[in-house]
Amino acid sequence: MAESVGTSTVKKLIQIDISSDTVCPWCFIGKKNLDKAIAITKDQYDFELRWHPFQLNPTAPRDGIDKREYYRRKFGSQSERMEARMSEVFKSHGLEYNMSGLTGNTMDSHRLIYFAGQQGYNKQHDLVEQLCLGYFTQGKYIGERAFLLECASKVGIDGAAEFLQDSNKGSEEVLKELDEYSGNITGVPYFVINKNHNLSGAQPPEVFLRAFQVAKKVET
Repeated sequence: MAESVGTSTVKKLIQIDISSDTVCPWCFIGKKNLDKAIAITKDQYDFELRWHPFQLNPTAPRDGIDKREYYRRKFGSQSERMEARMSEVFKSHGLEYNMSGLTGNTMDSHRLIYFAGQQGYNKQHDLVEQLCLGYFTQGKYIGERAFLLECASKVGIDGAAEFLQDSNKGSEEVLKELDEYSGNITGVPYFVINKNHNLSGAQPPEVFLRAFQVAKKVET
């Protein structure tokens, strides 16, 4: 594994491949917990984060459907308890869980995440943050072109409008990544650390910290 050489320290490079869907609230919580672990260990490691697509409902309508109504249809009487639970979890991260607005097909958001990765993994990571903030806390629709472009602009992605305008651009690559990274997993978020340590679910920061230590020992 490559190392980063500074003036006084040598930091291990930790690569993390993350499979997630942009309408999965636990994926956002998993990201927030991962970010906390990264912040704690930023003086020990360099990180390369790569986001890969997963679709909880690949047949979801592109025009969107009322978010609360969709969850009521899918989970029945459990939907209200689930919403209350997510509200508590989001509040613990200083966020307000917002169930207003629409949900729907996530393909265009995954195309944009793929496109962001071509301009740098930091931009890709920052884009996921903006997409999740908008969808989960502001009632924005993940399939709305204007919202996607707004997020792209915030993180400095060049050429996003032209890219999204052609629905064929990035589609083949997203489908290939769906097959490569999501074909053998049943739920998200899913993290693969240095290609040899797997974590499933929105793990707390301390679990990520232990995984970083394991990855360091394996590479030593």
